[in-house]
Amino acid sequence: MTFLENPNCLLSRRNRNQFLVTLLVNIAPFAHGFAIGWMSPVMRDLPTDQSPLDFPVLVEDVSWIGSLVGIGAMMGNMLAGTLMNRIGRKAVMFGLAFPTLIFWSLVYFVQSVEYLYAGRLMAGLTNGAFYVVLPTFLSEIADDNIRGRLGSMILLTVNTGVLIGYIVSSHFNYFAAPPFIIAVPICYIIGIFLFPETPIHLIRKGKFLEAKESFQFYKNIRRDDIKAESEFEDMKLKVVKAEAEKAKSIDYRDFITKPAFKAYASAIVLLIANQFSASFCVSSYLSTIFAASHSTLDMTMCTIVIGSVQIVGTYATTLLCDKYGRRILMLVSSSGSAVCLAIFGSYTYFARMYDLTVVGWVPLVILGCYVFLCNIGLVGCVFVLLQEFFPTKIRSVCVSTFTVILSGMVFLALKIFPICLANWGISVTMWCCSVITTLCFFYFYFFLVETKGKSLLEN
Repeated sequence: MTFLENPNCLLSRRNRNQFLVTLLVNIAPFAHGFAIGWMSPVMRDLPTDQSPLDFPVLVEDVSWIGSLVGIGAMMGNMLAGTLMNRIGRKAVMFGLAFPTLIFWSLVYFVQSVEYLYAGRLMAGLTNGAFYVVLPTFLSEIADDNIRGRLGSMILLTVNTGVLIGYIVSSHFNYFAAPPFIIAVPICYIIGIFLFPETPIHLIRKGKFLEAKESFQFYKNIRRDDIKAESEFEDMKLKVVKAEAEKAKSIDYRDFITKPAFKAYASAIVLLIANQFSASFCVSSYLSTIFAASHSTLDMTMCTIVIGSVQIVGTYATTLLCDKYGRRILMLVSSSGSAVCLAIFGSYTYFARMYDLTVVGWVPLVILGCYVFLCNIGLVGCVFVLLQEFFPTKIRSVCVSTFTVILSGMVFLALKIFPICLANWGISVTMWCCSVITTLCFFYFYFFLVETKGKSLLEN
């Protein structure tokens, strides 16, 4: 058997179109990640004399610029969740490009801080929408043996975009990047026309002939393949049966069972750990954090190193999650992150009183360890665990609800983080995040149940 004949190879004949379409749709997460990374050095400079803009921007303004992405994400969550079953996954994905285009246009033609507010709101809209629609789209086109790898590419491309955004923002003028980056969503718009709607959505809409053609495209099989015909009919039967089951109404009592309440508690702690461990704040305000860390290393180099570590951590999650289980990753991630945050806070505290230039590389090492540990559990396992926590009957509603809550927490964390840095200082802020993460670790240790290998049909 050659390399391309291996059924697990992403470039094999059966998997090739699924893989190529996955790369194409991940242009949207890449563009969003680029915007996050690009804004990090910009937000550091906005309230200073090095601001590239000709109007004043206060720390309070920066907190709104950073956090409005969370409000936009909430809007995107609800909009995509409402529309994707009505107009289709492909139509919603097509719409993802336009808020991104608006963001870069507002950034380039900025006349006041309100332009940046509106731009970040648009960036958040794209973010919230693709975290809802892309996992659904990929799960419906991918074969079981490669679904995990294709799904994990979303976070991987976001972090790759963040890294490249750091590099571009650190080396080029504020107004140099937007005219070129606008080409990315335009390429994405063109690419959307190159592939069909998912076969599962078309079956649900009763478009069986189009569903069959879509199935043949994504599986890259001939029209006269008898085995493929049987495979499609089997999938159609399962989808129709599932739709009939779903038509049965959900009773409010399904939401007040003991398993449901256990799931609610675990989901809330998971989201608190995800956001108030400062994971997303560190990505968004990385340049500001390094500027306050008393590091003697070049800030641009440090930012790029951390962006690279973030990608490694995300990739490690895809390798470790199914092999060692979710619980052990969450325990290692939460405990390790809490320790790193406490050490980082202590270093910055003593660096204000003593000359620590001889160990000025320490902040980079600590933050590198923190970002890696955060990504292997607190960040990388969030959406996997949300899918596995809830009983089957209420899973769809609960996952959608908690995704919106997560976006609200993103807003809250990004809004208060720069204000905490300004009022409390970086040491106290990091210690507070360490305490919250430690409390979450104890919850995971005593109450988090392993969900590795759990069928999504189980309660």
